[in-house]
Amino acid sequence: MLYFRSLTFNFVFYVNLIVQMIVWTPYYFLSPRHRAWFVPKFWSRSSMWLHDKIAGTKNDITGQENLPEGSFILAPKHQSFWDAIAFFPFLQDPLYILKRELTWIPFFGWYIMKMRMIPVHRGSRSKALKAVVAATKEEMARNPRQLIIYPEGTRRAPGDEPAYKYGIVEIYAQLGVPVVPVAHVAGLYWPRRKFLRFPGTIKARFLPPIPPGLGKDEFMARLIGETEAACDQLLIEASRAPNPPALPPTAVKRLQELDAAAKTKA
Repeated sequence: MLYFRSLTFNFVFYVNLIVQMIVWTPYYFLSPRHRAWFVPKFWSRSSMWLHDKIAGTKNDITGQENLPEGSFILAPKHQSFWDAIAFFPFLQDPLYILKRELTWIPFFGWYIMKMRMIPVHRGSRSKALKAVVAATKEEMARNPRQLIIYPEGTRRAPGDEPAYKYGIVEIYAQLGVPVVPVAHVAGLYWPRRKFLRFPGTIKARFLPPIPPGLGKDEFMARLIGETEAACDQLLIEASRAPNPPALPPTAVKRLQELDAAAKTKA
């Protein structure tokens, strides 16, 4: 049943994407940008609805009260394609940094550029970072935007050792806006590089914002400490659920470490 439901959801997920892109195209491209956001946000919510009804996976996203007004950086853990589509409906005017090559894809690339996303050429890291900061500053000066950036850069398995990149520190220092960490363990239910979709409830939390103006080391320590502590708690809760998902080795190892630490404190 798990394989059948997963296969069905994956098929319907992409059909839903293609159909909505076709159906909504006239409205999307003829509408002002702020109204056109309805289309991708509606697609995201419909995808989450399908995920629930077909795969049996619900969402429990809390902490919306921690999202500031105006411009800020949203810094989620990156474990799955789920976290690429689940959070932006909560934002007023999301902003993504993406590979320049994606903008070259017919139709899909046009959708991206309609929303004034920031394409980056992956050449020199220092030049790319400067270009990203400059483009983001320009966007935030025009309108309040919410930059979504994954501090670890690439998808990692739940419970894996944190590997935060320094790029977010420079972006934080240059932009001077709050950073909202986001904790979740979606990779347990929508694993990377696998087609299986496990039933259950994906819990995610928008954590209290880290204010601008902190020193780089202090900011990095807070970002890692607060995000990882919340992820550990969500991992424990998921493992104790009535019908827990299959845990990857990284999650099993992390749970053992947390259990040992708890026994030591006791």
